[in-house]
Amino acid sequence: MITPAFELTQDPDFLTIIIKVPYARASEFDVYFEGEDFKFYAKPYFLRLTLPGRIVEDGREKASYNTDKGTFTIQLPKEIPGQYFEGLDMLTSLLAPKKSRSAKPLVEEIAASELSEEEEEEFDWEIEQTPYKESAESTLAVQYRYGFGNLRSGVFQRLQDELSDVIDIKDPDQTPVDERRRKRLAAEAAKFDPDHYLADFFEDEAIQHVLKYKPWWVEAYKKMMALQGEGHQERDTQAFVVFSEEEREQMRKFTNKSYLLDKRSRRGVYLGLIDILLAYCYEICVNEGDKNVESSWNVRKLSATLCWLESFTSVHDVLVSFGRRVLCYPLHRHFGLVTRAFNDTVMILQLGRAAVLKCLLDIHKIFMENDPAYILNDLFITDYCIWIQKTKSKKLAALSESLQKTVLTKSDVGFELEELEAAAVLVQEEEAAGTGSARQLLSSESETSGSEESSSASSSETEGSDSDERESSASEDGKINSLHGTLQEERTAPLTDYNGLRQGTNTSTCEVTDEKSEVSLQSTSVPGKLIEELGKQMHTAIRLSEQPEGWAAASCVLQEQEENSVCEPDRFSKDAAGKGNFLEVSSRTNPLLFLCGTNEGED
Repeated sequence: MITPAFELTQDPDFLTIIIKVPYARASEFDVYFEGEDFKFYAKPYFLRLTLPGRIVEDGREKASYNTDKGTFTIQLPKEIPGQYFEGLDMLTSLLAPKKSRSAKPLVEEIAASELSEEEEEEFDWEIEQTPYKESAESTLAVQYRYGFGNLRSGVFQRLQDELSDVIDIKDPDQTPVDERRRKRLAAEAAKFDPDHYLADFFEDEAIQHVLKYKPWWVEAYKKMMALQGEGHQERDTQAFVVFSEEEREQMRKFTNKSYLLDKRSRRGVYLGLIDILLAYCYEICVNEGDKNVESSWNVRKLSATLCWLESFTSVHDVLVSFGRRVLCYPLHRHFGLVTRAFNDTVMILQLGRAAVLKCLLDIHKIFMENDPAYILNDLFITDYCIWIQKTKSKKLAALSESLQKTVLTKSDVGFELEELEAAAVLVQEEEAAGTGSARQLLSSESETSGSEESSSASSSETEGSDSDERESSASEDGKINSLHGTLQEERTAPLTDYNGLRQGTNTSTCEVTDEKSEVSLQSTSVPGKLIEELGKQMHTAIRLSEQPEGWAAASCVLQEQEENSVCEPDRFSKDAAGKGNFLEVSSRTNPLLFLCGTNEGED
């Protein structure tokens, strides 16, 4: 027989059961219901449910079949109108037969058969097997237990090599709980990195971004609080938790079991549930609801229940363990993520067992898709998914209230976080002060340089005005300087003697002896036209500016020279061919040459 997919809804008067039976014969089906029992048969499908409330056959029942969808819809009247049937979405619990509930011998037998089935599944025909020794039964009593409700032992004894990547503790079967805790604390203390923590503390842009993400339970919690504010009953809030078809199928696959837990074990199960939900909430937050290859690692690494097979005794111990592991292992190590996971877990617990079950089913899927982590489903998650469906919502509400009252501070974690942060802030302030003083020094230097530049600019303006004045005066003196330069060039220019030889400059000398006064000229006279032009330019220069003392005599001499040159006949001699010859040396002393010689002597 095939168990069909089904779904249950309700209103104040009726319970509605929707059964999906594709390719079934609609003309041949049977429905039986009485009290809490419901049975449906349509070949090859068979469904038996144990309802959380009583139904009655009074003529108001209805049934219909949708041929396009292949679904039966059956409406059954409630025995007590207005009664609320709790747990209609707990499909595994609904599939359990009524006679198997809370029967101690039967539960023990189911657990034993389940263990034998797991051992058969672990059998591998491809490897060499070690024969099982009967003497191992005597050692079971001294082996330490772990798993859901501490109901398992001996699992890791034969699978240590395969499961070394799943858990951190070595040889858990021979390690007591107290020693596990000591080793876990030592490993966390060795793993804690202050530099990584401070880097995430100061540079938290990525962390602040992921903290803004809102998973599905945030919106559901807001709707629940809004309905409670309007006076609706808390049971109506289960409608906000919707299971997917894949999740419903997984619930139908679970084997219904009952767990006999004493008070201490039951308390450990509730505390382990908090620890697992905290790790799951962290994973959902940092990855913003997306799954990746690190999702399985994050969940099991942050949960000491899964990674170290820890058994907690108080809610505060759970929070301290989770806080320490968040600050030691994952990529984002920020205390704000611890607080966020804490708040999310409170909301999930307040939403009730439907929300808790949905989270557990997601964890089950994550571990199922990871090869080494699947064993954690067998040890913890599958049992949690079955157990939570039979847990009363009042228990979860009390657990949520106890969690909400617990306070976790940075000092409780034990890594001296406050001292690290204070020291880092002090160093940062000192660096900021040093940077500020350096900036002040740079600004003062820039101001000084600015004032110097302004003063230099003003002085350059003054110099500019002075230079303008000098340029104006220089323009007036330009003609005199140019005339003087021309005269100097004419004086120092290389001359040609009457024999046609080139002589050096400043070679004209005046030699006077006692016996005979003679002037020896080594340069020839300048042509008369050039002297006339020089005379005219000198007249113009004398009129433009005041004459220096040295030039006064020169001007007089030049005037005499001009007069002499005008009144004296041209001393050029021409040959028969009409070509001009050089002037003959005159017996008359040239005043200009005497002037040059006098100046050279003074120099």
